[in-house]
Amino acid sequence: MKIKLLLFAIFISTLFAACNKDEELTFDPAAKLSFSSDSVLFDTVFTSIGSSSRRLKIYNPNGKAIHIDNIKLSGGVNSPFSLNINGLAAAEANNLKLNGKDSLNIFVKVQINPTVQHLPFIVEDSILLYFNGKKERIPLVAFGQNANFVNGATIASNTTWNSKLPYLIYKSVTIAKNATLTIEPGTKVLFHGNASMSIKGTLNAIGTRTDSILFAGDRLEKLYRDQSGQWNGLHFYPESTDSQLHYTIIKNGVTGITVDSLGTNGAPKVLLTNSIVKNMEVVGFLGYQAAFTAFNNLFYNCGQYLLYGAGGGSYNLKQNTFVGYNPNFARKTPIIYLSDYISTSQSANLSITVVNNIIWGTLKDEFSIDKKTATSIITSDIKNNLLTTTNTSYNSNGNILNQAPLFISIEKADFRLGPSSPVLNKGANLTGDLYFSSYLNRDLANKSRLFPSELGCYENN
Repeated sequence: MKIKLLLFAIFISTLFAACNKDEELTFDPAAKLSFSSDSVLFDTVFTSIGSSSRRLKIYNPNGKAIHIDNIKLSGGVNSPFSLNINGLAAAEANNLKLNGKDSLNIFVKVQINPTVQHLPFIVEDSILLYFNGKKERIPLVAFGQNANFVNGATIASNTTWNSKLPYLIYKSVTIAKNATLTIEPGTKVLFHGNASMSIKGTLNAIGTRTDSILFAGDRLEKLYRDQSGQWNGLHFYPESTDSQLHYTIIKNGVTGITVDSLGTNGAPKVLLTNSIVKNMEVVGFLGYQAAFTAFNNLFYNCGQYLLYGAGGGSYNLKQNTFVGYNPNFARKTPIIYLSDYISTSQSANLSITVVNNIIWGTLKDEFSIDKKTATSIITSDIKNNLLTTTNTSYNSNGNILNQAPLFISIEKADFRLGPSSPVLNKGANLTGDLYFSSYLNRDLANKSRLFPSELGCYENN
């Protein structure tokens, strides 16, 4: 038995020694290394924020090992870029052996210092490799940009943000009661991590058709262009009043807009017009006993709901397009859900006006009104809409049930209407509406709206 154990130990020792035997080196100047990319490119990176990592893989296609004398950043320790070479964070590494048919990883990040420039600028450096008397150079390129940084701040007096530089929100920004934040056309408001905007005063985000206002995450790399859950959203508190958002794009958050109360002066608590809300992880609009008025908007690609309103409230929805097409989410809930109930202690009357909308999706029921409380009253005016629903009681008042709207291209998010769409010239006349001359006389693309109009946010004239 002892002899067997001894022989086994000798075998294991021999095997271990063989596995760790140094591989023969080649110093042939013709021996080459290959790279996973001929350059490392970063999209727009904000000053002082840093970037996500990029990986560069160095591969030795030769049968023998190559001795890499030196890997370093051309700019050294003063470079805005930083390296992690095979797990070691350093601007330089020496005497690395890369076995034949093997590879090593270099992870690259970039940190850009603030400058006085208002427009995007280019930051460059390179990775240098020295081996077998040769030098290889891998360019590093980042497009950087300055920003106005807002870190957990409270706006206590009337303030205006302009479009000269984007506003980058860390943690949160709060608009205090009785204060108004006015955001001018073309302004970008970007949120880092789980940041949010809390509105206890008034938010006036007034964009234009050619210069919309953007609310989104601060990662502008292509990888994050349509990535949901990057920031928390806009929250309108009970103290807030008379907020308006015109020609805005609200995207890539958890919840786009949250409203948790009715208005106090008869005016809409939040008026949303000519805007796009998309790529929300949970919901585009979330209301708790809320007052919400929305005209000419496009909602699509949200995780559970496009619009969720509970606990009663008041909803005035006209000429909107709600699309329940979710390539990135496994959704099982209707795109629009309205109810009089939150809990046994939270329920109220519900007033619903839904006119000239497209509410279409892939589920059998995409429009749901749920009455759960015997004492509450639900009043509704639901007419001239395209609805995806099994509720045949809506099959009147000019509503169209369960017909595909025939958008130009759902896959390309082009929700304009094709020439054979069943919703052409099916809209109710809104020329007598209180908001007609202000918002409803033109569509999301600023085309004149002619009645009978198309349903949804786009005209075809």
